[in-house]
Amino acid sequence: MQEDRCDVLIVGSGGAALRAAIAANEAQPELRVLVATKGTLGRSGVTATACSDRMAFHATLATTEPAEPEAWRYHADDIYRIGGYVSDGDLAEILARNAADRFADLDRWGVPFVRRADGTVDQFVTDGSKYARACYTGPYTANHIEAALVTQVQQRDIALREHTLVAELIPAARGNRVAGALVVDEQSGDVSVIHAKAVVLATGGAGQAYAVNVFPPECTGDGYAMAFRRGAELVNMEFIQIGLSSVATKLACSGSMMRALPRLVNSDGREFLPDYFPAGTSWGRIYTVLFAKGASWPVSYQEPSHVIDIAVYYELAAGRRVYLDYSANPMGLEPSELEERVLRWYNDAKSLDWVDPAIAGSPLRRLVAINPQVVRWLAERGIDLAAGDRVEIAPAIQHFQGGVKIRTRGDTTVDGLFAAGETAGGQHGANRPGGNALLDSQVFGKIAGESAATDAAATKRWPDISQTGRQEAIAWLQAFKGGPESLPATEARHTIQKIMSDIASVVRVRERLDEGLAKLDALADQGIRVDDKGLAYAVETANALTCGRLVVAAARERPESRGPHLMFARFGDLEPLPADEAWQRYIMLRRSGERIETIVRTPVPLSGA
Repeated sequence: MQEDRCDVLIVGSGGAALRAAIAANEAQPELRVLVATKGTLGRSGVTATACSDRMAFHATLATTEPAEPEAWRYHADDIYRIGGYVSDGDLAEILARNAADRFADLDRWGVPFVRRADGTVDQFVTDGSKYARACYTGPYTANHIEAALVTQVQQRDIALREHTLVAELIPAARGNRVAGALVVDEQSGDVSVIHAKAVVLATGGAGQAYAVNVFPPECTGDGYAMAFRRGAELVNMEFIQIGLSSVATKLACSGSMMRALPRLVNSDGREFLPDYFPAGTSWGRIYTVLFAKGASWPVSYQEPSHVIDIAVYYELAAGRRVYLDYSANPMGLEPSELEERVLRWYNDAKSLDWVDPAIAGSPLRRLVAINPQVVRWLAERGIDLAAGDRVEIAPAIQHFQGGVKIRTRGDTTVDGLFAAGETAGGQHGANRPGGNALLDSQVFGKIAGESAATDAAATKRWPDISQTGRQEAIAWLQAFKGGPESLPATEARHTIQKIMSDIASVVRVRERLDEGLAKLDALADQGIRVDDKGLAYAVETANALTCGRLVVAAARERPESRGPHLMFARFGDLEPLPADEAWQRYIMLRRSGERIETIVRTPVPLSGA
């Protein structure tokens, strides 16, 4: 079996991984830093592929209102408060305090952030924030950041292994330490070992554990699963941002898509929204809530617009498909009945008047008036709204708020193991301000990379690999050869995705979560075997299964609603259970034999709180 050595192994190649690699190289230039990534550098992962209306990087700059010396503290407070008090306050402060410097790095490296005529950075308000802190380049902010980071990595002495799945972490012979990893070549299926003094996990979220998601195919939660199997603690895995998206294109149907007030119709051709509001609710109120969905795209208990997500979920659960129809106004829509804030937004933000037939006549006219770009974008992808095409939508998994529990150095509960970006947990709560995911990738990417390099430099020789651990890892891979009772990987993945989408999406009920976890546990016992998609795909499917079990194990323990976690007393109920102040705590997960152990802890508060 081929063996390789590096001082710092970076797993992944998105924004957090590349920032960690750059930081490790800058902190300790004499060390060998190796980036191991699935796919091709700069073309795989969320940072390289994601796009949205205006993708943001959240930062308090010198010119950001209220322009006070410690204005970043307002940002830290937003993170902790919007997060529902289930994140660590000191990590929120680190994010906010370091935001301006990380923005400066990206700006210096050529990310084309939009500026005003006077040269100051243009910023806007996002999800619940009091001040405008969201910096952007447009729909492709993440892609521009990825491209800049790729250039920086290529200019440095950083080693790279593409098309490489890091399949399992290998423990050291002594102590609670990681000493390397078992890796699989995606193309040949060959297995090799990488010895490492320190490892940074930055593999992104586990979107592929669900049938509908906005993640690229390679996002199967490998970092969560490997860390769990190696004994690290995870946190906040029940909190997953979920939003209504185009099934065909994965476009997040937020902002103007909802503010245009389309018809929501099911496959029977019926407008169903009134069925999910209390009897007697006025048309004006229903469509004002639909309008508000544009500014609250991820489902959240705190936002009244969660009724829209619940309605779509139940329609799908009943076997009916759901569409946004822009060809005609929804029934009962009268401008005079809309709340003033809707009319004011059209007037103030877009200089449009509802009495103008140019926009009053149909949702398509309104959408063309407020966002013609999205109409063209959809047409280029085969959805011609002008020709009467409808946009099929479903709740899509968008971002995992939790992950491998980190502390202030990006360190985990396993020595030598660090995490950053979406793989890490504790820095976000139930919700997060828009733009904080990209910020997080740069702040804790840098911190984790520096910490891993410092740790590796202090480790004079490579830790001896546990031969028992190595053999167990090899045996784990060999088990994917499977027996007749095991499921082919493709069938197993579809089964996992169906279970997770049914029981751990928008509507969660304790009884259904228990049943779903039992099914996932049974699938784990049955085993997964390699099919025509190869060994790497089978390992990824097993990782998605582990992640599904972790999400459900956490969700079933939280008997309240908070952020995107909507818990219901019974399936079919329209009102989720209320938030409970006693549950301003987070749920930790760790391995106990073959079981998932749950522990409830109190987060670290903000300083001065």
